[in-house]
Amino acid sequence: MKDAPYTGTENLEVMKEAVNYNRALLDFVTTRARKGSRIVDFGAGVGTFAIPLRRAGYDVECVELDDAQRGIIEAHGLPAYPTLADIPDASVDFVYTFNVLEHIEDDAAALREIGRTLRDRGKLLVYVPAFDLLYTSMDRRVGHLRRYRRSGFRAKVEAAGFAVLVAEYVDSLGFLATLAYRFAGSARGDIDRRALRFYDRFVFPVSRWSDRALKRVIGKNLLVVAERRA
Repeated sequence: MKDAPYTGTENLEVMKEAVNYNRALLDFVTTRARKGSRIVDFGAGVGTFAIPLRRAGYDVECVELDDAQRGIIEAHGLPAYPTLADIPDASVDFVYTFNVLEHIEDDAAALREIGRTLRDRGKLLVYVPAFDLLYTSMDRRVGHLRRYRRSGFRAKVEAAGFAVLVAEYVDSLGFLATLAYRFAGSARGDIDRRALRFYDRFVFPVSRWSDRALKRVIGKNLLVVAERRA
């Protein structure tokens, strides 16, 4: 990741209020990772997901470049490292990364480095923003370099040495909400807390139902689950 401190810490704190959204992301992990396996949160931020996973009994370690954010994680008793270079080859069973690769200039190299840390048939779960059409002031504020399409990102993951098991869009109604934010939202990239809570409580659960029909077509985000090839 870039050496400059991540500029979206305040947005990470606000996003803690998105209870249903965060629960859905946690479910992506808990339905695929096993307790007792070594799990790494790559780009852990302020520990939004690693901390509750550790409390639930999962063996989670964190990689977070930002010193201040890593300090928050360590204050909760989780192991945290500045880079993946601190993790030995083929020593990890499961890596998840939520909204991180879009910050990294050479995301293909990051995928290869994640693969280095995974054991044979170890799993990778990636969640990233989708569709360049949805690039907003919020993306600019927090340092997003890109958004992704399913076919292109799937090919990138496969080129890094993985077999893709799942590749689908998430939050179909969020596509429309983000498009509206692009044209009518804050020019500074701020999150409206009241709008966030309303969307999370009333719209996001419906969006997850509509994802069943639209997951190969449209969504605010993209979910990929892959397995490291032997």
